[in-house]
Amino acid sequence: MSDLSWSRFQFGFTVSYHYLFPQLTMGLALLIVIFKVLALRRNDTHFDDIAKFWAKIFAINFAMGVVTGIPMEFQFGTNWGQFSNRAGGVVGLPLAMEGLFAFFAESSFLGLFLFGERKLGPKGHLGAAIMVLVGSWLSGYFIIATNAFMQHPVGYRTTSNGLFELSNFTAFIFNPWAIWQYCHNMCASVVTSSFVVTAVGSFWVLMGWYKEHATRILKVSISVGLLFSLLQLFPTGDRQGKMVAYYQPTALAGMEGKYQSSAPADLVIIGQPDVDDQTLQNPIVVPKVLSFLAYGSFGAEVKGLDAFPRDQWPDNVELLYYVYHIMVGLGTMLIGVMFLSFILLRMGRLFTSRWMLWILMLAFPFPYIATIAGWMTAELGRQPWVVWQLMRTSQGTSPYVSGGNVAFSTLGFMGLYALLSFIFLFLVGRVVAQGPESKHVPVGKEA
Repeated sequence: MSDLSWSRFQFGFTVSYHYLFPQLTMGLALLIVIFKVLALRRNDTHFDDIAKFWAKIFAINFAMGVVTGIPMEFQFGTNWGQFSNRAGGVVGLPLAMEGLFAFFAESSFLGLFLFGERKLGPKGHLGAAIMVLVGSWLSGYFIIATNAFMQHPVGYRTTSNGLFELSNFTAFIFNPWAIWQYCHNMCASVVTSSFVVTAVGSFWVLMGWYKEHATRILKVSISVGLLFSLLQLFPTGDRQGKMVAYYQPTALAGMEGKYQSSAPADLVIIGQPDVDDQTLQNPIVVPKVLSFLAYGSFGAEVKGLDAFPRDQWPDNVELLYYVYHIMVGLGTMLIGVMFLSFILLRMGRLFTSRWMLWILMLAFPFPYIATIAGWMTAELGRQPWVVWQLMRTSQGTSPYVSGGNVAFSTLGFMGLYALLSFIFLFLVGRVVAQGPESKHVPVGKEA
C-alpha cells in the first residue's frame, strides 16, 4: 500500500470506530428527553427510572466517543498536513466551535443530569436533559458542516498563495448540503438509538425482568424508531440523494454502477459492477425510477461514468456500489422491522410474540452497519477529491510521514480499540444487567 493509501485507511478505520459512539449518544439524547417529559406529564416514576438508566449508557458512550475522537483531530496535523494548511482557514472554525460550545455544553449538562437531580428538581432535571440534547445535536451540526464543505464547498475564497479562507460565514454554516446531510444523519442516529433501546427492552421482556419498565421502553422506542426510519427515507434521504445527483454526478453513477448515460435511467436493485468491461452484470432493475428519484422526472437523463474523464471517477467504484446498496437494503429492512413491531404493539400482541422480541433484540447491530455504510458511501463518492473539485486527496497528505509509520500506528490503534471494546461491552453489560434504579421491586425478580 502507498503512503496515501495507509493514511486513508487509518483515518477511515479510526473514524468508523469512533462514530459507533456519537450516533448512539445523539439519538439517546432525544429519547432521554422524551422519557423525562413523559415522567413529568404522567407523574410516572417508571419513565424517570428509564431516563436515568439510559443516561448511564449515554455517559459510557460519551466517554468512549471522547477517547476515540482525539486521534482523528491529531491526524489532521500528522497525516493530512497539506489539507490542514490549505483548508484550515475554513474547516478550523466549525471544529473549534464544536469543541468550545457544543462539546462543553453537552458534557457540563450531562454532569448536572447525572448528579444534580436533587438540587435541580424535576423541571430543572428535564432542563438539563434538554441542554444535553442541544449540545449533542449542535456538536453534530458543526462536524457535518465541516464535512459538507469538503463535499460542496461554499462560503470561501482562495488567497493568492492557494489557501482557502472563510469569506461568508452564513453561506458556509447554512450550506444546503450540510442541512440535508445533517437531517439525514440525525434521523439515522435516532434510528440506531431506538433499535438499541428496543433491544434492551425486548431482552428484559424475554427474561421476565423489569416488565413495567420494559413495556414502557418498547412503546416509546418502537414509535420513535418507526417515525425516524420513515423520515430517514423521506424527505431526508430523498433530498440528500438529489443533492448528490445535482452536485456529484460521478458519485451517483458509481453508487448505481451506471457506466453509460441514459434517458430514462433504471434503478438497480442488485447487480455486480465490472469496471474492466464497464458493465453491470446480472442486474435486477426497476425501469425509469432512477430518473425520477434523481431529478423528479421519469424521462430525465442520468449521466453515467462514460460522461466524465477517467481521472474523475470514484477511486473504488465496486466498493462504493456495494456499501451504497448495503445502506439502502438495511434501511429498508429496518423500516420493515419497526413497522411490523408497531402493528403488533397496536394489536396488543407484541409482548406475547416472542419471535418478534427475539428479532428486535438481535437487530440492533444492523443500524450501525447501515450508518457506517452510509458514511463510506459519502466519502468514497467524493473521491478523488478531498475538497470537491478544488483539492485532490493525493494533494492533502503530509509529505514527510511514511506509510510504514502510519501502518505501525494503525496497528497500535487496532490493539487499543480492541481493549476499549472489551471495557465498553463489560460496562454496558453490567448496567443492563443491573437494570433501572428504582424503589419498585422488578417484576419477575421478586422471587
